[in-house]
Amino acid sequence: MEVTDYHGAKRKRHESENISSNDIDIDLSILEAVEKSQSSVELLDLRTLKKLVLSFERRLKDNIAARLKYPQQPDRFADSELELHEELHKLRVLAGGPELYPDLVSLNAIPSILNLLGHENTDIAIDVVQLLQDLTDEDVLEDNDEPARVLVDALVENNVLELLVQNLHRLSDTDPDEMAAVYNTLATIENLIEVKPAVAEMVCERTKLLKWLLGKIKVREFDGNKQYASEILAILLQNSSANQKRLGQMNGVDVLLQAVAMYKSKDPKNPDEAEMLENLFDCLCCLLMPLENKERFVKAEGVELMIIIMKQKKSAYGSAIRALDFAMTKYPPVCERFVDVLGLKTAFAAFMGKASTFPLIIPTNKKNKKEHYHEDLEERLISLIASLFGGILRGSRRERLLSKFVENECEKIDRLMELYMRYSDRVTVETERLNNLEFDDLEMDEEEKYNMKLESGLYTLQLIAVILGHIWCSENHQMRSRIELLLKQQKLTKKHIKDILQEYHDNIGDMDGLEEKERAQTKIQKFISSF
Repeated sequence: MEVTDYHGAKRKRHESENISSNDIDIDLSILEAVEKSQSSVELLDLRTLKKLVLSFERRLKDNIAARLKYPQQPDRFADSELELHEELHKLRVLAGGPELYPDLVSLNAIPSILNLLGHENTDIAIDVVQLLQDLTDEDVLEDNDEPARVLVDALVENNVLELLVQNLHRLSDTDPDEMAAVYNTLATIENLIEVKPAVAEMVCERTKLLKWLLGKIKVREFDGNKQYASEILAILLQNSSANQKRLGQMNGVDVLLQAVAMYKSKDPKNPDEAEMLENLFDCLCCLLMPLENKERFVKAEGVELMIIIMKQKKSAYGSAIRALDFAMTKYPPVCERFVDVLGLKTAFAAFMGKASTFPLIIPTNKKNKKEHYHEDLEERLISLIASLFGGILRGSRRERLLSKFVENECEKIDRLMELYMRYSDRVTVETERLNNLEFDDLEMDEEEKYNMKLESGLYTLQLIAVILGHIWCSENHQMRSRIELLLKQQKLTKKHIKDILQEYHDNIGDMDGLEEKERAQTKIQKFISSF
């Protein structure tokens, strides 16, 4: 079945249709009329704004009167409806003068415009959606921060969120114009969030948008609006623990797992579908930040699904590793389930960098080159293994985890030390670069320098050092000897690892509370003392 991409349709609507002169006879008189009308366009100023608003209010009043007088005779109010449509179309010119938005608000036109989102004629509501999308467009509001804020505040105060979402529920998935209106509704909500980030939580508190988005994601067939729905959901979840918890209570974890499960043994058909799949995993990872959602992930057999996706080696492979990493962080039950369902074999095969474990096709929407994709996977796998060590502290599961580093003559320690040296070299280069900067021209405090080192690979290096700390503390003679031998081959001593751990220890923050900070520092200090 052919799929129409309405994500792109909105932009294409205003572009030429590439119709040849053989397909249609061009009436030159029409072109002349268009040119004349363009040359006589009024200057967009306060006077023009008042005229536009006054004309709109008159047509609105006429339409209301006609509908009240002839409620059962559509032909008697059809003309007033057409005139109202034309007035709404004229108001779109205001997007060319965002500096006039405060005046538009002062003229009290916003309530009248927004009330039309509930108009009995869906076409009128669609006109309003298009108008709102134009007025709030990112390109229009750029460099117009104050007018944008005034407009968005007025829209929110006059219930734009509730009215937009109510209208969204009555739009069809089969009518092209209504599908385009769905896209424009989502675009408007995204634009509002861009200007006023608090809207991300407001729209979830006050409306049923999350329910609508979940319903859209459940649909098996792909289209541009399903893609955009996944993107909007990711935006709503990314910085809001309240929205993450709210969606978790709405069975969101299960819905997202079902959505990504469709790609466990197949690849997306095109770049847009691949982007949607990545959006869905972004949503899942955000959703896995609250502890209660991690529990739901385990109950919904999310761990098993991610392992299946990894084994199938399709394009969702790397995203499944990322989701597991988020799920395991500070939540031992996920780590335990992972070991119980034989996930170690799959994870360590990937950790060893064996080509046979990676997907044959790198996701097409990745901008990075192939080597960056593999590097991202490496870093995720290192984080995942560190989480496993942090979540499984004793018992047979711990023994199974440690035994992975003994098997095949400690090949996994060889791999770990290979990665340790690579990231260590990278951090050394970055440290030297920062030390050689002319600070007269570039002021940079120690925290900024540390953050730049983290971005260059220090964070991954620290995780590797933490894994080495866990292995060393196991007091296994074979593994300790292997680590010492590999350090010696690189003309290094255990002090090198201790220094990395000490820097990590000293920079542990208190974002999770002072008690958690002290607990984490105590653990790292134990590693330092054991070397």
